[in-house]
Amino acid sequence: MLNGKALVLEGGGMRAAFSAGVMEYLLERGLSFPYVIGVSAGAANAASYLSMQKGRNKKVSIEYVSDPRYISFSNFWKSKQLFGMDFIFNEVPNHLVPYDFTSFQNNEAEFVIVTTDCMTGKPLYFNKADYGNDLLLLLRASSSLPFIAPEVEYNGKLLLDGGISDSIPIKKAQNDGFAKAVVVLTRNKGYMKKPSKLNFLVKRKYPHYKGLYEAMANRYRMYNETLNYLEQEEQRGNVVIIRPTEKVEVGRMERNPQKLETFFYQGYRDAEKLADKIISL
Repeated sequence: MLNGKALVLEGGGMRAAFSAGVMEYLLERGLSFPYVIGVSAGAANAASYLSMQKGRNKKVSIEYVSDPRYISFSNFWKSKQLFGMDFIFNEVPNHLVPYDFTSFQNNEAEFVIVTTDCMTGKPLYFNKADYGNDLLLLLRASSSLPFIAPEVEYNGKLLLDGGISDSIPIKKAQNDGFAKAVVVLTRNKGYMKKPSKLNFLVKRKYPHYKGLYEAMANRYRMYNETLNYLEQEEQRGNVVIIRPTEKVEVGRMERNPQKLETFFYQGYRDAEKLADKIISL
């Protein structure tokens, strides 16, 4: 185990095929961390990494992407969900590609899942002790994007995608006592997020969620500030950043299995190139 180091994963929808490849490499090398924190699809990938199920992320995120129950406009017309959330977070882990809950629970690593409180717009972080047997529900909450997935109610809170309020939770990991971290990003170096042109729709869709509107309006600024902070931390020797070294050709809603598989193996190779830095961090 890489003691004293955190593993931090951003989301990115189907771009998380890259982080799935990174997780596969870490599993094959037997590289583990005492603390893992993930957002959205990054958190979902981390879950299979922590249950030590080699090949599971690839099977779930690539082999099933052609299944209309996974992602399709028919899902949206039927249930206002572009991604089939019941299929992804119930049918797949409980039946089609069984998740090893026992191995996950026996893993001593802490796993923090990031969500967004719809009322306040602030991040809500859930540790293992918080969610217990509700792992799948919290992963679903962390992956529930506005407009294309419904809010998830949990312990009296209404939750949506964690990337809205804390897209790359490096500071949470540091505040929890981990000065050193390996950070997995799904965008190329130099990428900066732009202000959304659709924020006016947030007020229409979620008129009672003032905090959510403010969080989404400020998301680009928060994201870019975090990227700048990561660059500084990398220069100080506190983080190793694993991100795509080749041009990203995969979109958030990507459905092309060949593109996703290529991106998966890119993640594997980019992690492999940084193995020595990861170990010596």
